[in-house]
Amino acid sequence: MADRYLHLTGTAPGRFLTRRLGLPQPVRLRRWTLETPTLDGPLLHLTAGGSALGASLGPVLAATGLQVTEQADRPAGIVLDATGITTAAGLAAVHARLHPVVRSLATGGRIVVLGTPLSADDHHQAAAQQALEGFVRSLGKEIGRGATAQLLRVAPGAAASAESTLRFLLSPRSAYVSGQVVELTDAAPGPVADWAAPLAGRTALVTGAARGIGASVASVLARDGAQVICLDVPQAQEDLVRTADRLGATALPLDITAPDVAERIAAAAPDGLDVLVHNAGITRDRRLANMPAERWAQVVEVNLDSVLRTTDALLKAGTVNRGGRIVATASIAGIAGNNGQTNYAASKAGVIGLVRSLAPRAAADHGVTVNAVAPGFIETKMTAAVPLFIREAGRRMNSLSQGGLPVDVAETTAWFAQPASSAVNGQVVRVCGQSLLGA
Repeated sequence: MADRYLHLTGTAPGRFLTRRLGLPQPVRLRRWTLETPTLDGPLLHLTAGGSALGASLGPVLAATGLQVTEQADRPAGIVLDATGITTAAGLAAVHARLHPVVRSLATGGRIVVLGTPLSADDHHQAAAQQALEGFVRSLGKEIGRGATAQLLRVAPGAAASAESTLRFLLSPRSAYVSGQVVELTDAAPGPVADWAAPLAGRTALVTGAARGIGASVASVLARDGAQVICLDVPQAQEDLVRTADRLGATALPLDITAPDVAERIAAAAPDGLDVLVHNAGITRDRRLANMPAERWAQVVEVNLDSVLRTTDALLKAGTVNRGGRIVATASIAGIAGNNGQTNYAASKAGVIGLVRSLAPRAAADHGVTVNAVAPGFIETKMTAAVPLFIREAGRRMNSLSQGGLPVDVAETTAWFAQPASSAVNGQVVRVCGQSLLGA
């Protein structure tokens, strides 16, 4: 559904009116296309104090495709290396480096602050580095003009592990991701022969792929070179086949709650899966006092229990290949809660628990990473059916003052899926334009 308010604020009378009334002034976001694959402008590289990454960071920043400079009038992106900050007093350098340049950031620009994991042995270092999280989340809420801010924690000496993440965060692909904290392991990145098709030669399965977010995820993975298997319930077979045919993919009509689902997935992917995307989900909204047991059970069964069972079975059988990626779909509702969605929020919070617990063991035992996307207000047929005033509130209650698109979730999923994203494990990234609700 068209966002008429966003269109209005893109006109001169609309800008004048909303400015006079003190209303939100969203900026139309620039997303990835073949014609606009990168941000338009240079990348400003700053350091606050010393650096724990050293000279190895330079080539990684250069790999983003942006012109890296230490001085620019209108940068498209700013990377502040704050990995050397270990004391509260050292935080003054963050202010000193960003204060003079933050206003010069281009419309739709990116700010990425680099930090390090918190020390368990040095509470001064942990305090200073944790302070960067509060700083970045607040900065993302105030810079405006479609710009975003993120914190990326990189282990000392492991700059190479950050390449795929910096490519994503400093590109149009991350348009609706803001205020997020991503912590990388020191795992070496997998090889990528062609960054235009980083998933070439890999097989991906997407559940709930007939329409909406799932269809968009399948489309972006196919664009990035994957051979995609699109799974959805038999009742959606017509849409499923249409999506699969459009992508040159395989359609697999199958209920994700079926007892033999893992065996049938394995049969559809005889060479195994390199990417497994758990996107299928349902809602059965009603306040708890009015919610019958079957509505609760249906949501937990589809959104959580089937994800747990299928993941366990596919890992145990070796269907997910070493070097594989598992990406689950959580929700902002699982983080902040939502009125009338105790069942849905419980199931999506459960997905987050799955990711955080399984990720280190899956990496150690199977060589597989496990991450989750947590969408906020995304423009789909489901949100189009929401009453007008609730829909408008959902659109405006984030730092970017607009709803996201299914492709925003898909781009984030594709970043998780890349071979070079080996160091991205156990992360839950909100695709919500930095919702004003939740952490």
